[in-house]
Amino acid sequence: MTLKIDKKDKIIESAVSVFADDGYHKATTKKIALAAGVTQPYIFHFFRNKEDLFIHVIDYSYNRIHQTFMEVDAPADKLIETMGQSFVKMLETHRKEVLMVMQAYTIAETVIREHSALLYTRMFDDISAKLRKKGIQFPEQIASNFIGTGLLITVSEVLGLPQLRQPSK
Repeated sequence: MTLKIDKKDKIIESAVSVFADDGYHKATTKKIALAAGVTQPYIFHFFRNKEDLFIHVIDYSYNRIHQTFMEVDAPADKLIETMGQSFVKMLETHRKEVLMVMQAYTIAETVIREHSALLYTRMFDDISAKLRKKGIQFPEQIASNFIGTGLLITVSEVLGLPQLRQPSK
């Protein structure tokens, strides 16, 4: 049983890299299987199709980001700044996972888009609740701005435009 779980995790981890590098449409289950060290048919032992695998990859990546934000413990006046620092650090240590979550909403397949919308809604709701719990005013507006800033930071990373995230002096 553990071997199957380990293989499934290895497939998901390999898929993160392949999808992040090649994008959803260019990534193939053959390439993912090669990266994971399994046969292509073995992937379908765990996942119905490429779309199902992609959704599992989004969940895996999203959960890391979500957990990081939820684990941040800082005073109310430093909470957003500390969460932002954790996001920037995550971009350094788990870049491909962040890119996976950020690209998911751009994919045309309805199931993927709807799933991505659910995850972003959950992120928004949970960040808003975290801010509210700290007694921060206008938690929904601040959560919205925080998520928007994260998207802008990610775009600046992908496009190599650091000026988007750091004002010129």
